Amino acid sequence: MKLVYLDNAATTKIDDEVIEFMYNSMKENFGNPSSTHQFGRLAKAEVETARKNIAKHFNVSASEIIFTAGGTEADNLILQNAVTNLGVQRIITSKIEHHAVLHTVEFLKNEYSINVDYVAVNHKGQVDLSNLEELLSNSEAKTLVSLMHINNEIGTILPLNDVSSLCKKYDALFHSDTVQTIGHYKLDLKEIPVDFITASAHKFHGPKGVGFAYFKKGFGIKPMLHGGDQEKGARSSTENVQSVLGMDKALQIAYSNLEKDKEQIQKFKNYFIRGLKSIEEHISFNGSSEEINASTYTILNVQFPFTNDFFLFNLDMAGIAVSGGSACQSGSNKGSHVLEEILNETEVNNTSVRFSFSKFTTKKELDYTLEKIKEILINN
Repeated sequence: MKLVYLDNAATTKIDDEVIEFMYNSMKENFGNPSSTHQFGRLAKAEVETARKNIAKHFNVSASEIIFTAGGTEADNLILQNAVTNLGVQRIITSKIEHHAVLHTVEFLKNEYSINVDYVAVNHKGQVDLSNLEELLSNSEAKTLVSLMHINNEIGTILPLNDVSSLCKKYDALFHSDTVQTIGHYKLDLKEIPVDFITASAHKFHGPKGVGFAYFKKGFGIKPMLHGGDQEKGARSSTENVQSVLGMDKALQIAYSNLEKDKEQIQKFKNYFIRGLKSIEEHISFNGSSEEINASTYTILNVQFPFTNDFFLFNLDMAGIAVSGGSACQSGSNKGSHVLEEILNETEVNNTSVRFSFSKFTTKKELDYTLEKIKEILINN
């Protein structure tokens, strides 16, 4: 059976160069970075070099990069610090954020009695900037705005500059979950005044279980984990040396080939859209995922004009891996909270599928997928 992987928003295949790089490091660089002997010093030096390399991609200093176990921990570290360390009394977010943000915000509301406001979003998943300004202007409480740059389900892109400007105007802090951004778009954090961002290596062909949080210089960091004082006291735990180095390598590869890979993936996404439309004329695309400039080139969220509870199962049986929503919910098959927020009742009940692409996606794979979708529609 042919196998096709089109769920790259959930995770990506590790690049062969990254695997080889990590393997060699595992053999030669096994010291504990906290040790003072030469083995420890070598490991520490490699970790700090990786930190400097990563920081350069975003035009920030190495001290502003904190290594974590991934995007979820990074979001938690930032949001909890905002409330318990930086005096934030109110958080403005949206109802279509990743659960790493939504559930953490709900926890902070219950635990610390902060106020939470949800900015309006339209049917394309775009934030209502007028409503955001209204919310920012109606309270003098210290506020953090937490809005993701690229939605992981529908691919809609947030105008970071516009949101940053509003936050600066009303003296609010700004956190953006950029897990779907890093490795796919360049971010100059000197040009875009975001206070906090997050990353997860497995979204850009790096290893799982490692990521980072960016804290703009000047913000002290209160750790969630205690007992070792690693990461300059921000995160106790022996550094995941090989994964950190693998993340650095994956990011170097991603950004050195960015324009070429982006052009190829966008071309394949456009080809897939045309193929879907030729199969089913009443097909539609959730959010802004069909629009080149309003959505990421890696995600396409497709709504079929019918309900078929076995659609994903049938694709899986054909060897095609896709998603009906976010795959970051421990295998949950619950309906998408994002689609429930932006679609009407009829649209929500239709079958929606997220296809997400990478540099490893091929035209043959897309043709095979279109062929199998056509077979399913004929038998529907």
